[in-house]
Amino acid sequence: MHSLPVFLRLEGRAVMLTGSGEAADAKRRLLERAGARVVGEDDGEARVAIVADGDEGVVARLRMRGVLVNATDRPDLCDFTLPAIVDRDPVLIAIGTGGASAGLAAALRQRIEALLPSGLGGLARALFAARGQLRELWPDAGARRQAIGKALAPGGAIDPLGFDPDVDFWLAESPEADNAELYYIRLSSADPDDLTVRDARMLALADRIYHDASVAPAILDRARADAARIVADGAPDAREAGLTLWISSATH
Repeated sequence: MHSLPVFLRLEGRAVMLTGSGEAADAKRRLLERAGARVVGEDDGEARVAIVADGDEGVVARLRMRGVLVNATDRPDLCDFTLPAIVDRDPVLIAIGTGGASAGLAAALRQRIEALLPSGLGGLARALFAARGQLRELWPDAGARRQAIGKALAPGGAIDPLGFDPDVDFWLAESPEADNAELYYIRLSSADPDDLTVRDARMLALADRIYHDASVAPAILDRARADAARIVADGAPDAREAGLTLWISSATH
């Protein structure tokens, strides 16, 4: 992973923008959509800057002041890059290529735009509003995560790509989730692209992962960063709360 994707909250905060022309105008519109206060190079408060004309001299001056800089069409001068964005407020999907190809990022954004329903933001807000009820139903964080994951899965009660997902209706049905589940994955190769759709989904939901020592890091990277990873000779004997995976490589 060449960069760490982050989302910056810019509402009311100063962001420098230098340069002119179409590129600068596009960046100004983007910053204003995010609520930023667009300022010039002389502003002493801003800690983030976009140099729309890629001017190396401006970049050097700003970096000497400790400002993080994006230089348009100059990935070699960038401290950060600006992704292609799919906006389903408050859901944001950012697609970056590390400056390798803005065209590729834009093409992927267009494909994803066509897949995601316009009501996706409403689903996110409904889940946010239901946090208290979710905690009451599943006090254990692992069980809660498992229940929500099942409901959001393809064909689930609130599948985000399904027909009119309704959080209130789902919760009114008194949904249940297994408190302890053990799932087995037998890898066919070390390539994460060879995972089945279900295996990839379970990896993303797992609370802990037991695996043999030969399982490739690229496979484990598909799991949540906070999921425990335990090297073992076999699956655990006892069930633990939440979702546990046992992953064995093709050679074991």
